[in-house]
Amino acid sequence: MKTKQLKALFLFIAFLLSAQYLISHHVVWGFFGHRLINKMAVFTLPQEMLGLYKKHIHFISVHAVDPDKRRYALKNEAYRHYIDLDHWGTYPFENIPRELDEAILKHGNLVGVKDKDTLNLNRSIIDIESFYDDFIFLDRYSTSISLEQLEVKSHLRDNTTTYEELIFQNDFVSYGVLPYFLEDYYRILVKVITKGELESILKVSADIGHYIGDAHVPLHTTENYNGQLTNQLGIHAFWESRLPELFAHDEYDMLVGKAEYITDKKAYFWKIVMDSHFLLEEVLKDELEIKSTFPEDKQFCFDNRNESTVRTQCPEYSAAYHKALDGMVERRMQDAILSIGSIWFSAWVDAGQPDLSSLVDNLDQEALRKEQERLDQARNGNESQGRGH
Repeated sequence: MKTKQLKALFLFIAFLLSAQYLISHHVVWGFFGHRLINKMAVFTLPQEMLGLYKKHIHFISVHAVDPDKRRYALKNEAYRHYIDLDHWGTYPFENIPRELDEAILKHGNLVGVKDKDTLNLNRSIIDIESFYDDFIFLDRYSTSISLEQLEVKSHLRDNTTTYEELIFQNDFVSYGVLPYFLEDYYRILVKVITKGELESILKVSADIGHYIGDAHVPLHTTENYNGQLTNQLGIHAFWESRLPELFAHDEYDMLVGKAEYITDKKAYFWKIVMDSHFLLEEVLKDELEIKSTFPEDKQFCFDNRNESTVRTQCPEYSAAYHKALDGMVERRMQDAILSIGSIWFSAWVDAGQPDLSSLVDNLDQEALRKEQERLDQARNGNESQGRGH
């Protein structure tokens, strides 16, 4: 085989390997970004909280990526990381209910399967709110909920027909529930701080930091989450992983000031995703313009990472896109840091401002290590549950 043919074959194989690597290893903000954001959020806290969080800053940082690892183990995890606002309408999306139960009931369908026919039974439900409380609430983050007919029977006007299956198709959830989940998870954070459960405080703090970080990514608010609808496939990792990895350490100011108490959490979480979506047009437009000015062979390069060859955006191409965005990625990271610190602080205040310095450091390091091993095994051995990025 001629030298040129061998070189072409090698590049093709390297491309396939790099594509597989990026599919299996890419995560939101990148592991680097999430860890940095959570770490810097610690320094926004008041002295009453700083002692505990700074002592465990390594935990808060390392476990910032646990939710992404869980996407390979839990079928409903992926939907917590995004919300496709533009699936439901146009900015400012006033048609999207801000209460999850209203959104689910507006877009969900109770269907009965009988003799291979599927019948919509929404109009047969007597009291829709009672139906939600009794049968949907506990499973509200699932996209499909199987119901027992004998249990549902008393809630239906037509309670004589026998169905082979009763299913609530929770279609709203499949387009993401990020701001709703943040509100739910915030209540969990308040609860564990109130109880003084150190391990739970650290885990939930790290987790909610991840989800808040996700909410600051414009591509987490759209059906065009990876540029697949605009011939910009791969822009997700480009914006949120490649750019921070290249520029955050040397160019970004990650000291963002002090955390503030948030009074209206629902409005706060919704403002984050709305602000992110407002930036989406610029994210896409700038990348398209830069792409049109760069020769194709200058856009992607091969890089060595973790003993693997990966295809990723060239430094010069990345620098041009970064410049065109005019500080957007840095500002979203800064906003994420301050938001995370403010939510941690608000949860502590809402929990009654307990003395965190009195908590006993009883972390079971061996159990935590094994838990991480299970997450890593799930991530390395499984396909991501739900959609990728």
